Order: sequence, then structure tokens, then C-alpha cells
Amino acid sequence: MQRSAPRHARLLACAAAAAVPVMLIAGCSSTKTTTDGSPSVSPSGSGSGSTSASPSLAAAEYAALPEPCKTISTKTVKALVPKVKDASGVAAKSTDPAARGGCSWNGLDGFQYRWLDVALQRFDSVAGIGSAESQAVKQYEELVTEAKAVKGATAAEATGLGDEATTVTAKVTKDKEQYQDVTVIARTGNVAVILTYNGAGFETAKTPKAADIEKDALTAAKEAVASVAAKNA
Repeated sequence: MQRSAPRHARLLACAAAAAVPVMLIAGCSSTKTTTDGSPSVSPSGSGSGSTSASPSLAAAEYAALPEPCKTISTKTVKALVPKVKDASGVAAKSTDPAARGGCSWNGLDGFQYRWLDVALQRFDSVAGIGSAESQAVKQYEELVTEAKAVKGATAAEATGLGDEATTVTAKVTKDKEQYQDVTVIARTGNVAVILTYNGAGFETAKTPKAADIEKDALTAAKEAVASVAAKNA
């Protein structure tokens, strides 16, 4: 059973066969579908890697993004997404990979479906707009607000994950199937990391427990956040 890809609003969509329309990512691009069915990302001006920093503003902590599909280890992907279709992931097409990117994985094991995706956005210091970190802080706050707006969502602070992080949990019904969804929104320096993980039990199979999905989502999110620092080491 498949559905249309989830939309990280105005930033990116990470694949073409996800389970439910999950948490949104605010602000910096529009997503289009290419002729081959894969997602693409178009910028709208913020966070471009080609922008020079203002001498009066603090330099960006991180100058580059890791390759999105390598932010989560294959071991973790296979553990979180049993019978994953493609363990190497499906990368979102980005017009500015130095500023934004994403990757997704999905799989169906019997009647248990799992979807995992990660999106990253990096900001540069821009005169008249603000420092790289201040822009990332604003983006983080907007993402948390948007994710919490989902009906029935509950949010909690996540510790030990970047400079700040929040988990947002919700149950979503799509095509009479119930999905347990967890989105982890984190900020590390001038980079926002958004990880979404959800699961469903089709037919008579049980919907996975929120606590289990959240635990696994945090495991993957920690890897994604750590990969940003590793890329810039």
C-alpha cells in the first residue's frame, strides 16, 4: 500500500511513496515533481550557499551540509525500516545542495509499514537579514510551531540533540489506515534538521506504539545531527 509523498511545505519533499502526509517544514523553497516522478527542490532566496557573509555578522558555524542519504547509517535504516526498498535512500533533488537537501526510505514488512525521512537546511550570514545562527533559530521556531499545529499533536523538548530540539507526536488517519507519526526538529548551529518517522499496521496488524516510534526517531535524528558536525570537522 502506498500514498503520495509527504510535503515538507515550501522546502522539500523527500520521496514518492510515503505513508501519510506528515509534519511540515517551513519557509525556503517550493517542491515540484520531475518528469521521472522524483521530487525536486527550488529555493526562494533564504539559506543559499552562494551568499557572502557580511563582515559585521558572525560567520556561519557550518559551511557545508552532509550528503542527506548518508546522514543516517545503513544499519539504523534497516533497523527502523524493515525490508526497506532501497537502503541507500531516495534523495530529494535540490537546486542548492550546499543549503538544503533531503532523503527518504520506506518499506513494508508483512503488514507493518515504515517511512523515514530527513531534511536539512543551512543558513549563511546575510547583511540586512541576520546572522546564520539567528536565521536557523527563527526557522527552528517556525518549524516547531507548524508541526504542533497538526490536529492532536503533542510536543516535548528533546535533550542532548544539537543546540535545541523538539519532538512532535501525532496519529494521522489516511485511507482508513492509522499512522503513528513522530517528527524531530533540531537545530545545530546554523543548520536545521527535520527527521520524520512513521509507521502503520495494515489490515489486522497493530499500529506501532508512539513511544517506540519516538525512541527510534530520536536515534536516527542524533545520527543526522552528528553528521553535520562530522562533515565540517
